[in-house]
Amino acid sequence: MRRPALIPAFCAALVLTCTAVSAQDKPAAPLYTVQEGYKVDAETMKGFRAWRAAACDRCHGANQEGMVGPSLVNSLKTLTKAEFITTVTSGRLDKGMQSFGNSPVVMDNINQLYAYLKGRSDGAITRAKVEEIK
Repeated sequence: MRRPALIPAFCAALVLTCTAVSAQDKPAAPLYTVQEGYKVDAETMKGFRAWRAAACDRCHGANQEGMVGPSLVNSLKTLTKAEFITTVTSGRLDKGMQSFGNSPVVMDNINQLYAYLKGRSDGAITRAKVEEIK
């Protein structure tokens, strides 16, 4: 008995669909890991170091709660990651925020900086100064 040529193609499509669905079902890696409110994973620590190196606290305050610039603790409750990256990269010159698009320390750690600030905004990181989890 001959199988129609359609059956192998159908089986291949079914396997690809199941693989795609199972890849989507995998939980995403956590954005940050925090212990005791101030101990963070190595990647999030890079974000804190980028924060300090770029002296973002001059405008956003040492606790990210705002000064001349807005509170990032509040802003990151609604700002998407894409909006955050655009803002940091291009600045908001009309509001006095410089561009950090040419800053290697910031741009090389933009995802980590986002993770650190998002952790502060989410309330998972309870103090501005953090330590790396040992």
